[in-house]
Amino acid sequence: MNRSIKRALVLLGLLLFLASACSRNPGGTDSFTTESKRSIITEEKGSEQATMQKFTLNSTVGEVLADPAFENFGHLLFPVDRSVTENMSLADVSTSRVFVWYNNLQPEKTVEIINHLKSRALEGQRIFYPIYEEKEIAADSAKANTGLFHFGGEAGKPFAIMNAGGGFSYVGAMHDSFPHALAVTDHGYNGFALIYRPNDAYADLAKAIEYLYDHAEELNLSGENYSLWGGSAGARMAATLGNAASLFQLTGRKDIPQAAAVVMQYTGYSVYSPADAPTYANVGTNDGIASWQTMESRLQRLESLGITTEFHVYDGLLHGFGLGTGTVAEGWFDDAVAFWASQMK
Repeated sequence: MNRSIKRALVLLGLLLFLASACSRNPGGTDSFTTESKRSIITEEKGSEQATMQKFTLNSTVGEVLADPAFENFGHLLFPVDRSVTENMSLADVSTSRVFVWYNNLQPEKTVEIINHLKSRALEGQRIFYPIYEEKEIAADSAKANTGLFHFGGEAGKPFAIMNAGGGFSYVGAMHDSFPHALAVTDHGYNGFALIYRPNDAYADLAKAIEYLYDHAEELNLSGENYSLWGGSAGARMAATLGNAASLFQLTGRKDIPQAAAVVMQYTGYSVYSPADAPTYANVGTNDGIASWQTMESRLQRLESLGITTEFHVYDGLLHGFGLGTGTVAEGWFDDAVAFWASQMK
């Protein structure tokens, strides 16, 4: 059976499945969850995609690193500054033992993320972009452990750069920026997650903004109306580079526009000025690291300067709740995307 026939059969099967599902549910395909839609689309991509060997909770870090889809950057999927060994399972690596200071960890999301990136790679999509040139890395080898993971998005749409926390000692991307970068693609926007050097995080974010702005046409995305997101330490990065004065100071570029919006989670950052971007923020009342009162106070000061803000505090949540799946914060991400959209020019 040739490839065209196989592809036709896959498509026919998909259509029959959807027709059956719609007859059982008056809501039709709109009644499916986002995860279900993404799974169906992944399976329909063709015979090669349909037979993709997927990772599971029992898959090991070593198996991920050995997969050709991740070339020479697979190690950046995991915190390079934490004790992650190749014999650890994806379930084992998705724990607070690795992601210290975080709560509401979702091992299944780790598997979903890795399979999503692998699927994109097998489709011929580029999933990782180094932000430094080879000569820069040769001069400073630490710059090799930086770059942007691209989770997809619609052509011509603005981009969002997600910045994970980790106390500036490691990058907790698998919980604090990868899920966000994936989720924003469901709204059509281009989702990027930055892997940065903890000891030079602000310079790396400045370089990432510069890289995406300069390569916007090549990457088929808009360089205008972008947003900066972050949790904990990553939120401090987003707020700092979201400030027009700091953006110019760190990039030396007057042609790069200020972010349309900054989205911050659980950080005690208190610096503010008239040059700050419109800001959305959230935190839990039981956060022992970031005080909700400190966050609220800063946003009130931004409001007094005429800067648009939105603030949410969630009863009982601890530090590092991420997307908030299964908690009282669930759904905040859609609100934040709407806030960003409302600030676009």
